[in-house]
Amino acid sequence: MNFETISVADLSLDPSNVRKHSRRNLDAIKASLRKFGQQKPIVVDAKGIVLAGNGTLTAAQELGWTEIQIVRTELSGVEATAFAIADNRTAELAEWEEDKLGEVLRSLQDSGFDLTAIGYSKSDFDSLVDSTLSDDYTHKVDAPVYTPKGEKPPVVELFNSARADDLLSKIEASKAPEEVKRFLKTAAARHIVFDYGKIAEFYCHEDKETQALMEDSALVIIDFKKAMQLGYVKLKAEIADALESEQGGEGAEDGADE
Repeated sequence: MNFETISVADLSLDPSNVRKHSRRNLDAIKASLRKFGQQKPIVVDAKGIVLAGNGTLTAAQELGWTEIQIVRTELSGVEATAFAIADNRTAELAEWEEDKLGEVLRSLQDSGFDLTAIGYSKSDFDSLVDSTLSDDYTHKVDAPVYTPKGEKPPVVELFNSARADDLLSKIEASKAPEEVKRFLKTAAARHIVFDYGKIAEFYCHEDKETQALMEDSALVIIDFKKAMQLGYVKLKAEIADALESEQGGEGAEDGADE
């Protein structure tokens, strides 16, 4: 295989190329070329038509390059067209090992490397890392097994709504507009205090349908990954941090145990 460096003007994009290059894709190729230079040649036929590397040629043209490295193939006709498709399709069939990719990208970022040079925006990176952390969290934490320890507690013992009920009475008696009343009534639910120990005991004695509803409400957590996706675990951590900030650490442990 012989490599050549030739004028960009002597090459032509493949008119039968079925691979589209979005603006984001071309910008990523340009960023890579700027950062690393051309590290692999593009493949062209005997007439200078690009069979593999149309995106690279377009990016090089936009960067103002006058020369580019190529390798010429003897393929032509149907075989040349089939090769061009195969070159793209085989790359599509590969998959990322996202946990390892996340670790590598975090390492690159920690070393000060600009991830946009390899096609990863901040939102791409954040999304990948969030997904990786969620998976790690789920794998490291065993879901609790709820087994009955005593008799089923009555529903009235599972929560204390005295403060919320008092607020609801005051809201109802107020002269606030109905729309404001609805809002305040919804907010009043924040003052309901739950007894999670008794809730767990109650859960053990219930039928599958009720248990599923309790899990969806995060009254008990069986699937940590699902709880994180729904925002319950994140919310609990935020509350614990707020308590620690306001109380100098007091009460934060209690909030985290709920």
